[in-house]
Amino acid sequence: MRWKGRRQSTNIEDRRGSGRPMRTGGPGRIRIPIGGGTRRASGGGLGLIAILVIGYILLKALGIDPAVLLDDGSGSLPPGMDSGTGQITQQRQDEMKQFVATVLAETEDVWHGIFQSRGANYEEPVLVLFTGRVQSACGFASAASGPFYCPNDHKLYIDLSFYNQLARQFGAAGDFAQAYVIAHEVGHHVQNLIGVLPKFNQMRSSMSEVDANRMSVRVELQADCFAGVWGHYTDQKGLLERGDLEEALNAAHQIGDDTLQRRTQGYVVPDSFNHGTSEQRAKWFKRGFDTGRLDQCDTFNEPV
Repeated sequence: MRWKGRRQSTNIEDRRGSGRPMRTGGPGRIRIPIGGGTRRASGGGLGLIAILVIGYILLKALGIDPAVLLDDGSGSLPPGMDSGTGQITQQRQDEMKQFVATVLAETEDVWHGIFQSRGANYEEPVLVLFTGRVQSACGFASAASGPFYCPNDHKLYIDLSFYNQLARQFGAAGDFAQAYVIAHEVGHHVQNLIGVLPKFNQMRSSMSEVDANRMSVRVELQADCFAGVWGHYTDQKGLLERGDLEEALNAAHQIGDDTLQRRTQGYVVPDSFNHGTSEQRAKWFKRGFDTGRLDQCDTFNEPV
């Protein structure tokens, strides 16, 4: 995606570092034990650290890079990852902030145009960057929850470390895959503005869990379709490069409910789906991308 040198949105609220990172695993990850407060647990931890330090020294003496042994098999660390700490470097953090600000600006331009063509005004959302955990008008959330949109404050929330998880754990690398994530959450904002989310939240209180999940799938698929509509106009601007569409479709596929459940638990439970299958998510993003029309994103009156 050709994004460098383009306008960046000013609707960015940077809260990184304001919250203590939580040791909570995301989908498919094992939660890192925090440990108890007993003397025995503390002593065991110190002994393990000593063993690791000695092992590190021995490996280095033999000319072996310990980071290679810790690699997950993907071949290399994502750009901007420090091989010694596994954290995102500051330079990469700054570049990623510029990237999300640019993508958000592109969504603003597209949705202003669409709303104006319909005789309406588009209210721009705010994108909040956070680290570890964050307080929103929808309550507390941790990075393990992934990016989300809160209709109560009209804000999108994302911990940028999610992009490394998207590439390493879910196999969905690429800048347009990352842009798709933002465009999907902006899609929820559009739903909020046109009344879809308020209606769903009102109906959900009287639904069974299974029915609420089924309705949630339709809400999420429409947000995917709206993301595709944004992609359509972004492509018309000449900003997409070869392979970008495939990156977004792959991301949609990798975070489908069925794919995630197979990865984490080895089997699927369709009644628990609340975002849609991999096939459905890719299908509706592509529908929006191909047509560029909101009326083609009616997931509530069409078979999904």
